[in-house]
Amino acid sequence: MIGHILTLKQLEALIWVADLGSFRKAAKHLNTTQPNISTRISGLEKTLGVILMERDAGSVRLTEKGRDILHAARATLRQAEHLVEVAERPDLIHDRLRLGVTELVACTWLHSYLRRIKETYPSVFVELTVDLSRNLDRALASNRLDIAIMNAPFTAPVDGMIELGRFGYMWTASPNVAAELQGPRTIKDLLPYSILTHARHTLPFIELTEEATRMGLQTARIVPSNSMTSCVQMVADGMGVALLPRVLVERDIAQRRLVQLDVNWTPNALRFAARYQTEKMTVFMNNAAEMAKDVLVAYQADRSSL
Repeated sequence: MIGHILTLKQLEALIWVADLGSFRKAAKHLNTTQPNISTRISGLEKTLGVILMERDAGSVRLTEKGRDILHAARATLRQAEHLVEVAERPDLIHDRLRLGVTELVACTWLHSYLRRIKETYPSVFVELTVDLSRNLDRALASNRLDIAIMNAPFTAPVDGMIELGRFGYMWTASPNVAAELQGPRTIKDLLPYSILTHARHTLPFIELTEEATRMGLQTARIVPSNSMTSCVQMVADGMGVALLPRVLVERDIAQRRLVQLDVNWTPNALRFAARYQTEKMTVFMNNAAEMAKDVLVAYQADRSSL
């Protein structure tokens, strides 16, 4: 038996130092001190009789044997989690989930998702980041997130992805502005107003400006925004028309705060997915990623009653 030789805490320290690239960051993530992390790693090296890491000017680099042992350490911790699952004691999982989501998720089904995670894993702390998809993509690639729930395009080289579906767009305006735009309309008919929509680098903004250019129209009145909720408020205040995901504005439309416009063009629907790096996922993280699909399905079912 090896229980008296090495501990799961030593393996956990190895994994997080390797993933985060420093003893300091690993100590912060594991809510302990840097000397404690150093002691765990040194103890593991002494026990195994190998050098796991080379330290140089604050940087950490795994040795060849260290990379092999890191792979085995991940497998060992997953097996330990499996034991807890067999015992049906998810409350014993004390960990942190670094979750990134877009604003659209945060404004719609995020709270239901967080409640599901908390109900299933009451001792797991969720460290939440709400940001643009391209920033979440970068954070995922640099190992600053465990799961990113984001929309395409996807550029980070990760091998784990759960498709969550697509979210279509609609044109909308305040009741007063909509009264001036009754009947079928084109983008040209909207250009006397400011057109509020996604941030400049996003696919919907690019598609909209390309369509306007194809029609020979000026694009100066197409106003990109990093905040879709601000767009909703501005269009409700009569400051223009908006091209936004239907799921974001349908409640406002049901309450007659906004009105849907009949426009003959919309961009392609947003493709959403939960993305992660498979090798670095623990059992509970994998389960949390799978939960996203179930929660979204339930949310969409509730929406259908609006």
